Amino acid sequence: MDRPNYITPAGYSALKAEYDALFAVERPKLVETIAWAAGNGDRSENGDYLYGRKRLREIDRTLNRLSRKMKAAKVVDPARQPDRDRVYFGATVTIADEDDAQRTLTLVGDDEADAAAGRIGWNAPIARALRGAAVGDLRIVRLPAGDREYEIVAIAYPGA
Repeated sequence: MDRPNYITPAGYSALKAEYDALFAVERPKLVETIAWAAGNGDRSENGDYLYGRKRLREIDRTLNRLSRKMKAAKVVDPARQPDRDRVYFGATVTIADEDDAQRTLTLVGDDEADAAAGRIGWNAPIARALRGAAVGDLRIVRLPAGDREYEIVAIAYPGA
């Protein structure tokens, strides 16, 4: 990766919990089911065996992906941000557009982004435009639909 994969402690915990659940619970159950199905004889028409093998490959791919993400992750606790007057990783930012419509966004790691919940990935266009901004600053965000200008109305960090 050419840039750091920042993630919050909560986001890292969620990745680890998903990894642990797949590795310690779901995968062993599936291996047991496959072994049982293999013992039933003809494997070519054995649905439990065929589906189990397919699902096992999916789980192994997911485990591999999660492992790579956790290894590349750089955990950053936004509550420890020394400069709380500017927008950095983990900031919750209230912005207003040209029509004075306000939105509140939290800048999080790309792996924990959820636009519907207001959590925007650190490398998203709007997050890149907001980086380093202070309250009152105007920032132009280049979007596929065209450029939009936003004013930073408020900045907050957890634990503040």
